Amino acid sequence: MNTRPAVLACALSAALMSAPCVAQSPSPARLSVLPPTSVAGTYERVTVHGAALAGNLEGDTPDRKVSVYLPPSYAREPKRRYPVLYLLHGYTDSDSRWFGLQGPHFVNVQGAADRAYAHGARELIIVMPDAFTKYKGSMYSNSVVTGNWEAFVTEDLVAYVDRHYRTLPGRASRGLAGHSMGGYGTMRIGMKYQHVFSSLYALSPCCMGANLEPNAQGMQRAAAISTAEEIAAADFGTSAMLASAAAWSPDPGKPPLYFDLPMAEGKPVPETIASWAANAPLAMVHQYIPVLRTYTAIAFDAGDRDVGIANTIRTLDRILTGYAVPHVFEIYDGDHVSRINERLETKVLPFFSEHLKFE
Repeated sequence: MNTRPAVLACALSAALMSAPCVAQSPSPARLSVLPPTSVAGTYERVTVHGAALAGNLEGDTPDRKVSVYLPPSYAREPKRRYPVLYLLHGYTDSDSRWFGLQGPHFVNVQGAADRAYAHGARELIIVMPDAFTKYKGSMYSNSVVTGNWEAFVTEDLVAYVDRHYRTLPGRASRGLAGHSMGGYGTMRIGMKYQHVFSSLYALSPCCMGANLEPNAQGMQRAAAISTAEEIAAADFGTSAMLASAAAWSPDPGKPPLYFDLPMAEGKPVPETIASWAANAPLAMVHQYIPVLRTYTAIAFDAGDRDVGIANTIRTLDRILTGYAVPHVFEIYDGDHVSRINERLETKVLPFFSEHLKFE
């Protein structure tokens, strides 16, 4: 059983946001979502070259694995075109886990989609890129260290999918959703690329708030890392700081890791703290209210036991309500991972079934 996701979510909240956090160790029943023995649609895993990722200083390959789930009618209706849901996974996670290639996980996309279709959700194409990187997650940001993941998702990936599949190639027929780091990516990319997507759904989005008081002990551990072996062996909190620094405070003149940390020699570095804070959606959102008004629909949710994240999306709800930006917001009974499979089936896919354009 993999019990890491809820615990890791807590660590990410504490490490990056200094927010209160309660971690649960999910029971086997909640985490062991078995891959279905058969599926109604067609699963493919393809490789997409990311021109936007080429030359990244991490040394990650720009050729990314991407999972694609084609709906049941795709093969038998060759003239039909479909909307696309772009789905983003969380930190330390991967498309291979979400699509059952590594056995039981807390979610399985094919099973959730098939059940949603059986209960009336309209069929669409579901696409998830593998964003597991040298630092265990891309943060879906734009950096010379990580590469430009914003452009990879919105340009390289969308263009590939529109070329290779029978999509409805327009904003009105594209949705963006994600969990945890992927929920962060959904809000970040959604605010900046409204011309690509028309509807957004963030599940338990991490890293929403600015951390103005970095954890000194954690930063000291991160500062001691210098080799690939040390990066691979780092604990979750340290890895999360490295990933965040690679995404939000790059420094191409500072090998071998090419980034700055918010503390140096035990003292805060105000410029780097400001760089990290500028990447927090709760700090960004006020600049993007006109953009958010252009969306057909926006939704976000979190479990009530996912305390730090639940608090930040309550803040997002208050901000959007204050600006009269239409949205759907829910705090439900659950933790960071315990009901994601259920919510993908009963909330996320019906949401896009309602709000995307299907013709």
